[in-house]
Amino acid sequence: MTVTANGSTPGTPENPWGDTKTDTAKRGGNLGPTGRPRPVFPEPVLRDTHGPARVVAMVNQKGGVGKTTTTINLGAALAELGLKVLLVDFDPQGALSIGLGINPLQLDLTVYNLLMDRDVSGEDVLLETGVDNLDLLPCNIDLSAAEVQLVTEVAREQVLGRVLKPLLPHYDVCLIDCQPSLGLLTINALTCAHGVMVPLECEFFALRGVALLMDTIIKVQERLNDELVIEGLLATMYDARTLHGREVLARVVEAFGDKVYHTVINRTVRFPDATVAGEPITSFDPTSLGASAYRELAREVLSRWPVPATIGR
Repeated sequence: MTVTANGSTPGTPENPWGDTKTDTAKRGGNLGPTGRPRPVFPEPVLRDTHGPARVVAMVNQKGGVGKTTTTINLGAALAELGLKVLLVDFDPQGALSIGLGINPLQLDLTVYNLLMDRDVSGEDVLLETGVDNLDLLPCNIDLSAAEVQLVTEVAREQVLGRVLKPLLPHYDVCLIDCQPSLGLLTINALTCAHGVMVPLECEFFALRGVALLMDTIIKVQERLNDELVIEGLLATMYDARTLHGREVLARVVEAFGDKVYHTVINRTVRFPDATVAGEPITSFDPTSLGASAYRELAREVLSRWPVPATIGR
């Protein structure tokens, strides 16, 4: 069992982040769960104007790694900081919409209509959420048909970018929640994005698929979007009490270095509770460790972006 210098065990209420201390001169100081010194991220300066949005795609071909949870809660945390945020539900399962309290089966217009019908505009589909500064383009199972229908379209990889373009000047950030595959819908998201964020469960099988994902990202950079960058890899569902979780996180940091966010999202039952309530964790349980983690992630994300943080193409 790992014990920190103050006698607490990583992953306990006294040490929720899994932080450790070392007395060696080489490493020194307070270390976060990634094994690196935990930096202090500055509070962003409030902006008087908004837009154009920086577009970030949440991508991992493995399901259940925290893409939707991260999209909802990172978006809400950024909105708390005064940024105008647009969330795009680009998974036919509609989990992002459900997580914000919207029943996808009751929607008349969704992202599918926006993609396939030129008479439908983004404003027609756009929904306000219960969170200030946070809007949503919802979807439902109809979106699964778009992948087949788009195959015969000219510039089929650029359809999402075309329909999002009129909306981006009104927002600071656009987060796209992608389906757990590397199909045409995900390629559309990567083609129109400035960056890609990879939520990664701290589990061996989740780690195995990262190489294939990186290969896909490189192909998109070479053929469709040479401005696409990897924003970072986000460790999710982390449990500092397990040796396996710590080993997987260490391997990710060893392989990707500074591309791995310092912020780590711990496993907690409060996330599914918030999903059932149809709220972000930041409003459902604002004092929880999960809410604190996503607020810290929001500050870290903004600190990595160019100045101003939302410069668009």
